[in-house]
Amino acid sequence: MAKAAVKRVALLLATLLLVTLLAYAAFSVIPGDPTHTILGLDATEEQIAALRKELGLDLPVWQRYVNWLTDFLHGDLGKSYKFNMPVADLLAPRVQATLTLTAVSFALIVVISIPLGIVAARFRGGFVDRAITVLTQVTMSIPNFIMGIGVMFLFALVLHIFQPTYVSPEAGLAAHLWFMFFPALAVALPKSAMAVRLLRGAILGELDKDYVRTAYSKGNATGAVLRRHVLRNAMIPVVTFLAMTIADIVAASIVVEQVFTIPGLGQMLITCIGKRDYAVVQAIVVILAVVVVGCNFLADALYRVMDPRIDGR
Repeated sequence: MAKAAVKRVALLLATLLLVTLLAYAAFSVIPGDPTHTILGLDATEEQIAALRKELGLDLPVWQRYVNWLTDFLHGDLGKSYKFNMPVADLLAPRVQATLTLTAVSFALIVVISIPLGIVAARFRGGFVDRAITVLTQVTMSIPNFIMGIGVMFLFALVLHIFQPTYVSPEAGLAAHLWFMFFPALAVALPKSAMAVRLLRGAILGELDKDYVRTAYSKGNATGAVLRRHVLRNAMIPVVTFLAMTIADIVAASIVVEQVFTIPGLGQMLITCIGKRDYAVVQAIVVILAVVVVGCNFLADALYRVMDPRIDGR
């Protein structure tokens, strides 16, 4: 087990290193130069050359990457060309906003999908099952951007139960989370629909197995069989699905941020790509990669705890 754990940690570190390399290389080969953004189009060749030297852009790409990675590992994410401030200070509140939205979205997916999946399987073929099936088919087909507009229209303009103006954590944690609930709902509904259908299918697949028939033969009621025997095995593919969709949840959160004007990583990413502020863009890409890879690593560990048959090889 210890050897398998070491292998997984080594794979995690190798993956993150590869992500940093690809992120840096991708923005290093894109045509264009941030010095033109900083100095303007009227800058002389001498001014451009001096600024390139000051920023270290005159060095070979591999050396710039090593310097950047070394600084990154020491907590120095570089300096924003556009905002003229450290990238870490610039991104800190935006990372908080995006991760909060992602975490609330993930929690909603779990809260919505598990009960509905169980109910749909418990009453398979009945009215409730068919209603849940129709509902999931509809929500799966709606893009997060459109879902966000729909959520805003319904809850802000029709029901008037929230104001579509960003509420920062400084205004109070409860108010901040209440605001975040609605964009998180726009992220969670399509993903929850997929998880509901997956859990329903997994439960129905388990119900046909011998150990379930044995449990019924001992006089156990359907609810007890589901709770004590079926659900644990059926949850394994659902956990895998949720782990695999973490990247999609983060991406959907960034999309929905645009609808609700949340000052998260999405807005900053779009702004800095347009301004060729690559220090900020590279930092955002790596931060998102760390979140996704780290969550997948933890999900893999949970998967192995839930299914002891996996030996970690």
